[in-house]
Amino acid sequence: MTQQAGLFISFEGIDGAGKSTHIEALVSAFKAQYGAHNVVHTREPGGTALAEKLRQLILNDPMDALTEAYLIFAARRDHLNQVIAPALAQGAVVLCDRFTDATFAYQGGGRGFDLNVLSTLEQWTQQQGGQLLQPQLTLWFDLPAEVAAQRLAGARVPDKFEAQPVEFFRQVALGYQERMHAAPARFVKINAHQSREAVWADVLHAVRSKGFLA
Repeated sequence: MTQQAGLFISFEGIDGAGKSTHIEALVSAFKAQYGAHNVVHTREPGGTALAEKLRQLILNDPMDALTEAYLIFAARRDHLNQVIAPALAQGAVVLCDRFTDATFAYQGGGRGFDLNVLSTLEQWTQQQGGQLLQPQLTLWFDLPAEVAAQRLAGARVPDKFEAQPVEFFRQVALGYQERMHAAPARFVKINAHQSREAVWADVLHAVRSKGFLA
């Protein structure tokens, strides 16, 4: 690997934005270049046996925003310790379907929860070797909430977040926007309201322009 301590890329966006389709394609591209054993494809909440159990609670059980945040960061801590940090230490590429930006967007933006509390939990949870572990690149798939709702209509039984009204997702988008403004060097905003081919071309350009793919 060309990265001294591996490469961490996160995919962000509301459901229906198409990020899952493109993360699978990018996983294949990295495997072709670096070998399958050097590429880890994971997700949040989830990625470990414990975190997947917490995911089911987070997505389906009613709870207040602070309880939700505690469970999300507990799942993230286990995910970091068991999967992400060890993979990066071995020089692997880690591609994660959502990470902490989603918590700021959904719990902070969508639910209106205290961003200072989320920032404190982020600092506690993501400390690795005296530094705050963050992705080197975050691809934000931006899509109007109304379009995402149309794409998801009838696709599956929605979880408690997918069942939220359109205005909730407008606030989620604003939450993502604020995170991007706070870390512009890390974020690339992808216009997800295009053809699949055009979105994929933008994804490839974003990754190649960073020198992560040949």
